[in-house]
Parts: sequence; structure tokens; C-alpha cells
Amino acid sequence: MVIKTKIFGDVTVDAAKLILFPQGIVGFPDLKEFMLIHDSEAENSGGIQWLQSIEEPGFAMPVMDPLLVRPDYNPTIEDEFLKPLGEFTDDNMLVLTTVSVPHEIEQMSVNLMAPFIINMDTRKAIQIIVDDTYEVKFKIYDILKEAKEKAEKAGK
Repeated sequence: MVIKTKIFGDVTVDAAKLILFPQGIVGFPDLKEFMLIHDSEAENSGGIQWLQSIEEPGFAMPVMDPLLVRPDYNPTIEDEFLKPLGEFTDDNMLVLTTVSVPHEIEQMSVNLMAPFIINMDTRKAIQIIVDDTYEVKFKIYDILKEAKEKAEKAGK
């Protein structure tokens, strides 16, 4: 199927790759079907992907693997929340956090308090608010800049 998106234009969607949030996501309980889009035109994306709504083509949010900016990220999540998503293994669990990019790019941050947990085998997901001491606005600009500089030096 093809959906029209605000950011990416017409996108072909493989139904087998849809991600279902049975409970919706925080602030948008009616949005349940999503897909992950990697912006191939952004060569220095810093690992940022887009969680694109299928029901609301104008709704997409930047997301990224929190381990790219916080290697010790390990929130406590109750098993009861994850059970409806299916059996998890090290290979099928994908954890993503939302990225906030304000006008002042140096203030870019990720929300470590509300991760998305996705079972890539069942394609079911949930967004959890964790009780740990993680920040809602964990600043990442300097971390991504440093990683980019290291990658450039290693490539030369």
C-alpha cells in the first residue's frame, strides 16, 4: 500500500513491516499503526529514524536508539507490560526514544523517560513511562557531534 506523508511524500508500505501499538502512544492513544522510516537523504542523520503514523500521514516523530547517546541506558520495565508483545530475545527487541530538535539545534535532546519497546518478530510495541531517574530532555547535540568527528577521523 502507498501512503502520503507530510515529510517523505508518497511512501510504499509493506504491511508485514507495520508496527502495532495496541494502546497507542503517549498523547496519541488513537494512533496505533506505524512504520519506521530511515531518511536515506540525510547522510549524517546520527542514527535518527522516523516513526511514521499510518492512520495520520501528517504525524511522524524522529526516534533513535538511546544506546547511541547513553550507552548505560537500561530502564526498569515490568514484565507484565511486555507480555502482550510476545516473547523477547536479545535479537528481536528494539528500544527507541523520541528526539526533540528545537530551533536552537544545540538544545537537541532525547526523551529517556518514555521509550518505545518493539518486538520486531511480532511487530507489536508499547510506549512505557519509566520510573527510573532518566531525563525527559537528555541533551545529545554534543554527543552526536563528537561521534561524527570521531567517525570522520577514523575514515581518513
